[in-house]
Amino acid sequence: MSPTSVRLRRGAMVAVLAGTLLTPVTAGAAPAAVPAAFAAGPPSPSPSESDVRSLSPDVTRQLDASVRRVMREAHVPGVTVGIWTPGQRSYVRSFGVADKATGRRMTPDLYTRIGSETKTFTVTALLQLVDQGKVGLDDTIDKYVDGVPNGHEITLRQLAGMRSGLFNYSEDDDFFKALTSDPRRPFTPQQLLAYSFRHPVLFQPGQKFSYCNTNLILLGLVVEKESGQRLGDYLQQHILDPAGMKDTSLPSGSQFPRPHAQGYTDQTANGKVAETAGWNPSWGWAAGAMFSTLDDLGIWAPTVATGELPDGKRMISRATQRQRLITPATPIPGVGYGLGIFNVHGWIGHNGSLPGYESLTVYLPATRTALVVVLNTDTGHDNQEPSTLFGQAITRIISPRHVFDLPAEPAAR
Repeated sequence: MSPTSVRLRRGAMVAVLAGTLLTPVTAGAAPAAVPAAFAAGPPSPSPSESDVRSLSPDVTRQLDASVRRVMREAHVPGVTVGIWTPGQRSYVRSFGVADKATGRRMTPDLYTRIGSETKTFTVTALLQLVDQGKVGLDDTIDKYVDGVPNGHEITLRQLAGMRSGLFNYSEDDDFFKALTSDPRRPFTPQQLLAYSFRHPVLFQPGQKFSYCNTNLILLGLVVEKESGQRLGDYLQQHILDPAGMKDTSLPSGSQFPRPHAQGYTDQTANGKVAETAGWNPSWGWAAGAMFSTLDDLGIWAPTVATGELPDGKRMISRATQRQRLITPATPIPGVGYGLGIFNVHGWIGHNGSLPGYESLTVYLPATRTALVVVLNTDTGHDNQEPSTLFGQAITRIISPRHVFDLPAEPAAR
């Protein structure tokens, strides 16, 4: 993994899909079926040993030991893990330090930057506009944004499903230089798109899966245009407040509420580790600039996976949610990607990574289990994202039939 790379891109789940795998998904590839548990609302089966293990004292000890092992091996300063299954004992534990300089402990109440998990919120906003009849998933992007290469062919569905063929702005060398030379500088959506649009398209729309932050910047602009609201205001009013997520927001600049963990990254101009809590995440905007907390992400895991708010009201209509959860295959066996959401061996959700922070928020519908991991470094270990290492270690214990297991690739720039 290159030390001079910018990983907002994908969230750890996403990052693995481009560089090391050979066979692209073609436009004609058959999509995976929508999980039956989602076809008629939230699933209701009782948890079973075959799907998720009860968090007995013995299982809890195994989890503690496994998390600490990953921390040691991957040199992670601090991590917090939350596991919730209805009718079962929950698991919420913090390990290590939030700040290496002061020794302040990692705790479950800390704010964290969630990187590419932001994509799930932006796409949710888009799908709400679909339900309102303001946009159509098969509209082409040129209806809403001018100047997009192949804009007359690329649909909103292809943007949300990472099959547009557009160049990822965060892989542009000049963008990387601009970001690392002054990590506190702001970027506008138009500046980000300019880095992308000066590159030729990579392939015709729909030909392949190719994770791309540019797609979400465009969808954020669509939401703003058709809702008449700033993206952050729309998310607050129509998604975060109805879900009761009081500690989650898309900031307009570098705002980061306290208490928060210090972040640590080697994605710097000189490759040396730097502290990142004060960096400006505006370069991720609709693709990765949000912050949240463990508890809020624990709310979001079932909400985004089912389209149902905690009070039982629909966030997304059942029909639109079914479309979201059609997850065509990616080059990785057992992994599909729908409309801003993953299906990884049965775990539905997304994760995020940007300099100094990683997160993982996934949901297992068979048992209604939510798993959230947040940590304060994005520095890889043996070409693995640290959030992936934690996800793999935890699910090997709690859901051995559904292991969150992804290979890694050199990070996108």
